[in-house]
Amino acid sequence: MPKIDVASVPTRKGTSYPAEFNAACSDRFRQRLGDAGGLSDFGVNLTLLPPGNWSSQRHWHSHEDEFVYVLAGELTLVEDGGKTVLGAGECAAFPKSTGDGHHLINASDTDAVYLEIGSRHPDDLTMCSDIDMKSANADGRFVRKDGTPYPEQ
Repeated sequence: MPKIDVASVPTRKGTSYPAEFNAACSDRFRQRLGDAGGLSDFGVNLTLLPPGNWSSQRHWHSHEDEFVYVLAGELTLVEDGGKTVLGAGECAAFPKSTGDGHHLINASDTDAVYLEIGSRHPDDLTMCSDIDMKSANADGRFVRKDGTPYPEQ
């Protein structure tokens, strides 16, 4: 079993959202551990979320299950039904096609670290709950819900 040298895995800051939707997530740091290990059927990301930052825009997936496990710190899970605090050693699961958007917010005063695990279904569509944005795994671009592209950044 090949060991992944986590320190050598590139770290991505922020998101690839259009600029107007990136501010809340701009200091999120993510390492794609699944990619580093050559996985193709599912992804595993190690994410560091500083205080005040969001994991993403609130969203749900059409064809992908998603799972998060908190390693350190505290996060607030926001869903249609309200907010739930998750601490180290706690987790949450998001079945595909529920239409219940979710994201994590670090409302604490310390960094939070968690694992994100999700399938990589080629037909998946990510729908944002609170803003006019969606993305398809087929091309990875973020567009308006009617398919209109955002201006190039």
